[in-house]
Amino acid sequence: MDIFSIGSGSSGNSICVGGTSSHILIDAGLSGKRIEEGLNGKDLKAEELSGILITHEHADHVSGLGVMARRYGLPIYATAGTIRAIRTSGSCGKIDDSLFHVIERDCDFTVGDLTVHPIHVSHDAADPVAYICSDGKKKIGVVTDLGMYDDYTVTNLQDLNVIFIEANHDVNMLQVGPYPYPLKQRILSDSGHLSNERSGDLLGHILNDYVEHVFLGHLSAQNNYPDLAWETVRQEVTLGDNPYKASDFNITVARRSEPSERVEI
Repeated sequence: MDIFSIGSGSSGNSICVGGTSSHILIDAGLSGKRIEEGLNGKDLKAEELSGILITHEHADHVSGLGVMARRYGLPIYATAGTIRAIRTSGSCGKIDDSLFHVIERDCDFTVGDLTVHPIHVSHDAADPVAYICSDGKKKIGVVTDLGMYDDYTVTNLQDLNVIFIEANHDVNMLQVGPYPYPLKQRILSDSGHLSNERSGDLLGHILNDYVEHVFLGHLSAQNNYPDLAWETVRQEVTLGDNPYKASDFNITVARRSEPSERVEI
């Protein structure tokens, strides 16, 4: 399997995950041109994708969906609530109904040679999910846009080989920053986003001996810095109540403006 981020941040997100013979996008929150260029830079073509998995309907996850779907006729997988929200908003333009495939949280489905397990996340969207992808041997989890986690979350994120996890904001930067008070409260709420500290804490619950790489993603442009997210998460892991140190794992930050490295497992 392999994974790379085409771009990840508060302004747009699109992650590519591949198996032996197929690749999928998780979210299409960048322009069609940027998605195509990101794929081409890794010797992939958009028309060769097996589908697009959507986590939820917010613009930073679907802004390029309409273009990609119409241009390449790619199947779209999302919960019924997310599909309704996309259609109702009209932000993606007209998409052929036949391209939408309804999935349900906690129910596996297959796309190409990948088995995908969607799990519920706590976020202020219609019916948001995160995705765990497997080729039968290795597992990759892409988990962003969650304001909190619980035993259900931790249980579902066991035994991952690659973890792509949200480290959205530094709490102090958010609190003293320029955002209006209601937006600050939304981000800090249980249906908002994980802070750097909470991201590190969640990692401490799901790290295992078989983890090969950790990506930190969905960083806020206004309320975080890549180096700050990296340092804070590493500190939380090392000082947390778990048997690991951050130096035991390769932890990198997925940037908003450029593709990440391609990690193969």
